[in-house]
Amino acid sequence: MAVPHHIVVIVGSLRKDGFTLKIAKALVKLAPEALKPEVASLHGISFFNQDFESAPPADWVAFREKIQKSDGVLFVTAEYNRSIPGVLKNAIDVASRPSGKSSFLGKPVGIVSNSPGPLGGVSAAKHLQNILPGICGPVMGRPEIYLNGVGDAFDDKGELVKDSLRTVLKQYIDAYAAFVGRHYR
Repeated sequence: MAVPHHIVVIVGSLRKDGFTLKIAKALVKLAPEALKPEVASLHGISFFNQDFESAPPADWVAFREKIQKSDGVLFVTAEYNRSIPGVLKNAIDVASRPSGKSSFLGKPVGIVSNSPGPLGGVSAAKHLQNILPGICGPVMGRPEIYLNGVGDAFDDKGELVKDSLRTVLKQYIDAYAAFVGRHYR
């Protein structure tokens, strides 16, 4: 068997018990053997400021290196005010700089959005689809995944209990694994 692809799963929320983190952990558990996913928190990443690019803070360097060492990136995000959370945009700015040296370059990317409401974070996913081209590798277009109604999908320990969501997540992570296999350089 081939060596599994190391994937960074970026959790676009800081909430300790948020749905975004629970979904990311569920995806890790459902991942096929072709992937070795690692959940990455955005805690501790300082605000992007171009004035610091010549001598970047240690937290920027560590985050950039984590992305650079990966074979792909999977974004799992909530939707805040019809867009991505500010902490996720900040992390993208940190990892995609300096200009022309994005840590995401060449990395196959997947996007999973979620919401306890009926729209499934579709606006957040679409904003990521607008932000990422030009700073990353290929973005998986199909299947698209906008997870709605996730409020009852997990038990009090954070374990996925909603079979319909498990099925959708498994289909997505398997498709992403195939996508990485086709596009990883």
